[in-house]
Amino acid sequence: MTNNNSLLCQKFARVIGGQSGFAGGKCVATISRNEIRATILGKKFGVTSSFSFESRNNNTGKALCLGRIALLQIEVGRFVSAIRNQGIEVSSIHNEWLFENPRLIYVNIEAVEKPLIFARKVRRALNRVK
Repeated sequence: MTNNNSLLCQKFARVIGGQSGFAGGKCVATISRNEIRATILGKKFGVTSSFSFESRNNNTGKALCLGRIALLQIEVGRFVSAIRNQGIEVSSIHNEWLFENPRLIYVNIEAVEKPLIFARKVRRALNRVK
């Protein structure tokens, strides 16, 4: 990653409220949901959400922006409404585990836009579930 992309990745993560890093050539921001005390098969499970951008166009600044958000069932409606009202596509809503407690629902989102604009929209939607 170039230095500019590294700085952009750090800003992206800061706006979202997560930790920045790179995986497979893309910027990834991860948020831990430490307030959710989850277990799978009775064992402690760390609940995380991740957001990324890649394939950034140097002329427009737009990139493929993706997110995978872990939510409690009660939070799903508020988050989905908030994210869709800002023009971000919801590509799936599903659970991933059979024996987790509490029940976790994962929402996948996608957009092609400037990463910091996407990050601000994500932050606004996440603020709706707290």
